[in-house]
Amino acid sequence: MAVSERRGLGRGSPAEWRPWLLLLLLLGGSSGRIHRLTLTGEKRADIQLNSFGFYTNGSLEVDLSLLRLGCQNTEEKAPLVGFSLTRVRSGSIRSYSNRDSHECPLRKNSSSLLVLFLINTKDLQVQVRKYGEQKKLFISAGLLPESSSEPGLPKSEHMVTPKVDHAGTTAAPDKAKSKPTGSQGDRQGVSGKDQELVLGLGHLNNSYNFSFHVVIGSRAEEGQYNLNFHNCDNSVPGQEQPFDITVMIREKNPEGYLSAAEIPLFKLYMVMSACFLGAGIFWVSILCKNTYNVFKIHWLMAALTFTKSISLLFHSINYYFINSQGHPIEGLAVMHYITHLLKGALLFITIALIGSGWAFVKYVLSDKEKKIFGIVIPLQVLANVAYIVIESREEGASDYGIWKEILFLVDLICCGTILFPVVWSIRHLQDASGTDGKVAVNLAKLKLFRHYYVMVICYIYFTRIIAILLRVVVPFQWQWLYQLLVEGSTLAFFVLTGYKFQPARDNPYLQLPQEDEEEMQMEQVMTDSGFREGLSKVNKTASGRELL
Repeated sequence: MAVSERRGLGRGSPAEWRPWLLLLLLLGGSSGRIHRLTLTGEKRADIQLNSFGFYTNGSLEVDLSLLRLGCQNTEEKAPLVGFSLTRVRSGSIRSYSNRDSHECPLRKNSSSLLVLFLINTKDLQVQVRKYGEQKKLFISAGLLPESSSEPGLPKSEHMVTPKVDHAGTTAAPDKAKSKPTGSQGDRQGVSGKDQELVLGLGHLNNSYNFSFHVVIGSRAEEGQYNLNFHNCDNSVPGQEQPFDITVMIREKNPEGYLSAAEIPLFKLYMVMSACFLGAGIFWVSILCKNTYNVFKIHWLMAALTFTKSISLLFHSINYYFINSQGHPIEGLAVMHYITHLLKGALLFITIALIGSGWAFVKYVLSDKEKKIFGIVIPLQVLANVAYIVIESREEGASDYGIWKEILFLVDLICCGTILFPVVWSIRHLQDASGTDGKVAVNLAKLKLFRHYYVMVICYIYFTRIIAILLRVVVPFQWQWLYQLLVEGSTLAFFVLTGYKFQPARDNPYLQLPQEDEEEMQMEQVMTDSGFREGLSKVNKTASGRELL
């Protein structure tokens, strides 16, 4: 964080800048698609570092600036640690998710593994083992030449740059005889079941370091790649040894730093932001034309639509800067998180208020409905905090999986909770339709509430279940359809909700507050004397249609 930004925050009162400071601190660990991960005292056997979709000429650069293994044995057998690079069909599926937890991928020649980087701390070398026919997967020591000129990538003080010999292999700085087993042909991807390339391993102050890069050379090698770090000595419970690791990962496609599935998101979010903005302007024009039937909930729906549009706008701008620079602009990222938080809270509050009939049918919430709001609002705050933490954390961080599970669980609880007000309103209308004299009106409202209930269920179903299944099924370059389905379903839900609960005279949802006690008594007299027939229908459905 720059000094000027700290001074700017200090101008206001502590109560004003404290939430902004919290968001900025959470964003401190986020660097876009240039990932920096530092773990201290880590005991996990498998660390899922990152997943990225590569096109042809895409590159993966890894700079392991510090690896310190705890309690190293003085025996002949060196610790078995290293990286694995795997290609999977979907970014949400891990290559070793179904394997035995005690089985280390570095010990197994699995067909799902593509490349292994075995770190040999005894001989100070890194053995690169390639499996399968990977003729155009180029692997070389060091980072790409243009990376050294990019800002924001300082070399670690513990880094010892290995020397590269004329054969294209790398020699360890402390050990000149490093067993170069290949020539320039290894860099060009010689085919075979088990091809090895030896890289040098730097050693300084009881820590190890090396770097390498991988280039996707043809369309046959395009796909979703997972990079993982393994410490096989920690795969047995009860025998874990803590270790420290600092690694920089940079992925890049020919068009920028975004993954293949994320490249269309800039345009997608920009188009959807314009759609929500247009829907909000149209909704406000309807409210201005029908001021006699406008309630507070109508303006809350307008605020929700505009907040959603602004959130998508900032999200689109974030993706633009990530694609061009490798990291977002902090100020714009903070604005996106703030609008995302407001949008999430307004969405669930609006759905619950409409479902309970507040401001339309009644102006006071029941005790049960107040308890629902007391649950939904804190859960939504927690869900948005979890979202911000996940976005600011690296995928390999220890608490990344915990926050991801928290977000998923809290989101499901919120989705289930907002259905209760709608169910209670349906039950109330069912009871009232048999006892109240306004049977026709109550039945029309009952039908409307049932339709709204189905709409909410479909919205939750499409955005939480169908969208996730779509992300698993489609190829890696089409995974942006997940975001398209989510945003399209949200827009359709907003439009249908506004259509069904628009401020109109013939809307059965708005008719009960318009009648006073005298009219209700007159209607009862007309019903008892037989003069109701024909009159009540004209009054209730003047346009001769239902708003369903």
